[in-house]
Amino acid sequence: MLASYHNHTWRCHHADGTEREYVEAAIRAGYTIFGFSDHTPQVYPDGFVCMSKMEPEALEGYVDTVQSLKKEYASDIEIHLGLEVEYLYTLWEPLLRLLEPYPIEYLILGQHYLGNGVREPYCGARTGSPERLRLYCRQTREALETGRFLYFAHPDLLNYTGPEEVYIEEMTALCRFCREKGIPLEINLLGLRTDRNYPNPLFWRIAGREGNQVIYGADAHHVPHVCTPSLIRKADAFRAACGIPDDRLLDVLDLGKQDRIRL
Repeated sequence: MLASYHNHTWRCHHADGTEREYVEAAIRAGYTIFGFSDHTPQVYPDGFVCMSKMEPEALEGYVDTVQSLKKEYASDIEIHLGLEVEYLYTLWEPLLRLLEPYPIEYLILGQHYLGNGVREPYCGARTGSPERLRLYCRQTREALETGRFLYFAHPDLLNYTGPEEVYIEEMTALCRFCREKGIPLEINLLGLRTDRNYPNPLFWRIAGREGNQVIYGADAHHVPHVCTPSLIRKADAFRAACGIPDDRLLDVLDLGKQDRIRL
């Protein structure tokens, strides 16, 4: 891997280590590009607080820290400022207004909750509901239609346990949509590391058949997870078993596609 775009900071309340430590780990790993994409702050109605995201008042410190490190380490590594974002229906435009003053370079879609995300079950919780699966696919397609996202992180996060034929139908349509839109799909290394319900082999066999481009996402919440060569080898074997050849694995992405990153 030459580049890593999915990395968190302590501000999301479930990660640790300083940003400087992440950058120095990336340099030691031989990365040429390193992107921070912490969980976006979100202003919810009625004072609701999601403790898996940074608070809105933490955004300025996040931006300032990453921008400072970008200058300090400019001769060693290319650093980029991003966010992992959920598309939440009526909260989307307010979020864009919150982010607009800041020099955010890219967004990745990570849909952990549905609807407006308020007191919603986590998408990784087991569900046998076809309607919940359809809502996940519908909401993420709507998100990607905005043109704001560089790629789709852990697209197989939804932990569906219902009829397999429904999953195949819905996820085939989602993968086909992403391929037609040119949106890469992320094989999530955190899920692979911790044996979560994702990466889901069935989903990735569908992506293999549909011809999707893929990218590896470290989803690093701890400094040692910035790069683990044995885990990358495991991901290579997983990808090959799902029928996704090397020439569909992306390494460096074009952040100059302004239609995707302009706020």
